[in-house]
Amino acid sequence: MAAVSTLETRPQSLNHALDGKRFDGVVLERGKTAGDADTLTFEGGRFRSSACDRYDYGDGPYTATVLGDEVSFSCETESPKYGKLLWWGVVRGPRMDATLTMMRDGVAIGEKWILAGQV
Repeated sequence: MAAVSTLETRPQSLNHALDGKRFDGVVLERGKTAGDADTLTFEGGRFRSSACDRYDYGDGPYTATVLGDEVSFSCETESPKYGKLLWWGVVRGPRMDATLTMMRDGVAIGEKWILAGQV
């Protein structure tokens, strides 16, 4: 029997699927229960984290994949002093769960989690 694929079950790549959305939340280090407040913004095909502004991380282009009511996204942002951040996350309704991996000289040096809600 052949598998039946519908629009709702096939991932769709939509580079700007989250444009116009903003999420307020917190950035947590592994094992911690408190962290830095953050506002995550998607606009014009770009992603920005307000908590990273003080470290001179700019915004970066993001890609998104829609599967049903879930949107997965990824992005890379960079600071001239601190290196790169690799972002990956999932938006389900008004909630975002994301991870950032801190990279320096091509080596992962840490990971943080982001829990946020749409505003």
